[in-house]
Amino acid sequence: MTIYKLKITLLSDTTFGRGDGIAGLIDQEVEHDPYGFPYLRGRTLKGLLSEESDNLIGVLLPADVCSYWENIACTLFGVPGSSLQTMGIMHVGDACLPEDLRTAVAWQIKNEELTNNEVLDSLTTIRRQTAINSQIGVADEGSLRSFRVVIRQLEFQADLIFETQPSHEILSFLSASILALRRIGSGRNRGRGHVKCTLHDTSGKDITHDYLNLFGKVEEKIR
Repeated sequence: MTIYKLKITLLSDTTFGRGDGIAGLIDQEVEHDPYGFPYLRGRTLKGLLSEESDNLIGVLLPADVCSYWENIACTLFGVPGSSLQTMGIMHVGDACLPEDLRTAVAWQIKNEELTNNEVLDSLTTIRRQTAINSQIGVADEGSLRSFRVVIRQLEFQADLIFETQPSHEILSFLSASILALRRIGSGRNRGRGHVKCTLHDTSGKDITHDYLNLFGKVEEKIR
């Protein structure tokens, strides 16, 4: 088994939305664990990476190499409705804050030195927005919405797990997809969720651009 690390640095406030809120307080809550730590589900993250890979193939790559990279993408991410034989070779774990921090805080909560709400409040804040009537320039009645955001500059990390060592071609395509991922979470088309993503090996070394450079060489080779 080979495990790489995907690191996500929040460059703007971000909402890992979970689709519900808290009555009387907030319309949209962030996904968080029982200790109050926000996180991004691995399934969601894998879907975002797969979407970016499709964009790379459909928009940026020449037509004569698309089929080659489409096969790489299917190998890496699988295909819709995958069976055990056609599922992707990469498993994506949840993107979480550093493990040592979560372990230390969990110990404090267990000893009643902190509460999970205090942890959540320290890592997030609440934003509010409203819709403006373009005709009269004032807020539409009843349009005020509140949502919790994870504060910027926090760094999350997710495991990328392979049963066997992936090829250089697969890693080069994965690196390109990771760098292409710039927006995540709810509100990513409205200024929230700007991120920087990088690929790291088991020692923690940033290998994103090493394999990104290989991506260009592979494309030249197969054309």
